[in-house]
Amino acid sequence: MQPQSENPPTLSQVESRAIALLVLVTALVCSFLLYVMYARGVFESTQQLVLVADDSEGVIVGMDLTFSGFPIGRVRRIELSPEGKARMVIDVPRKDAHWLRTSSIFTMERSMVGETRIRAFSGMLTDPPLPENAERTVLRGDTNAEIPRLVASTRALLENLENMTGPESSINTSLGHLRTVTERLTGRYGVLTGMLGSEENARKVIATLDRANTSLDRANALLAKADQKVFGNQGVMDETQTAIAQLTGVLTDTRASLKKVDAVLAEAQAIGANARVASTDLGALRAEVEISLRKVSQLVEEINRKWPFARDTEIKLP
Repeated sequence: MQPQSENPPTLSQVESRAIALLVLVTALVCSFLLYVMYARGVFESTQQLVLVADDSEGVIVGMDLTFSGFPIGRVRRIELSPEGKARMVIDVPRKDAHWLRTSSIFTMERSMVGETRIRAFSGMLTDPPLPENAERTVLRGDTNAEIPRLVASTRALLENLENMTGPESSINTSLGHLRTVTERLTGRYGVLTGMLGSEENARKVIATLDRANTSLDRANALLAKADQKVFGNQGVMDETQTAIAQLTGVLTDTRASLKKVDAVLAEAQAIGANARVASTDLGALRAEVEISLRKVSQLVEEINRKWPFARDTEIKLP
């Protein structure tokens, strides 16, 4: 027996199925669009931030504004200000707006490889929040713009290095002088040769010092002898002290004799009758005075002999 064939769908049924499929696809597309819009924060409450830069090269609509590596905003549009600067309008979700403060800094970095990045830095999170529609200037960090300056600096550095290491450069001249000084320091007289410039000058200085030391030794010996002769035992000072003591005794005797003369003269004036006797006493006193004066003269001669008053006492050094 042959199986019975199913009835083919009618035209109305095909149309119904096509319409249902079309509605389903449309719903799926709308759902996907709504999801994407929700994921992109279209329905999220935001506040506006305007960043001003010299140009907007590398910046596109939809680019993220990052904070510590996390996106907290998105570029909504780019426009040209009346001053000729680029104004980038950024939407920042209100739930992430607390990361932006009045002291926040915004940078736009352009690397040699990769896209341009806009970053926000907030050093003091205790500062007041950034107000809505705030306008801030962007600090640029363009690597490509730094390459020409870096090349110019490198060229100048190489030229300076070449000039410094040339045959007639100051460094080579200084190294030559240093080599000469080092050779002198390692010579016979060491540092003295390096200071005076040659071994001959160093030899002269050493010879002069040796002669000076010899002269000082001789002078010390002479001074020691002179000190022993003048201030030592039985020296000139001891003999002088003895002579002074003797002279003091003689002067004492002389003073006593003169007192006797004064007494005798007084008696001679008072007693005229005893003139002969007084004359005899005066002769005796005169003899005593002459003896005393003779002793004083001998003592002075003895002092002159012992104390070198009349001699040249200058000590001549060699």
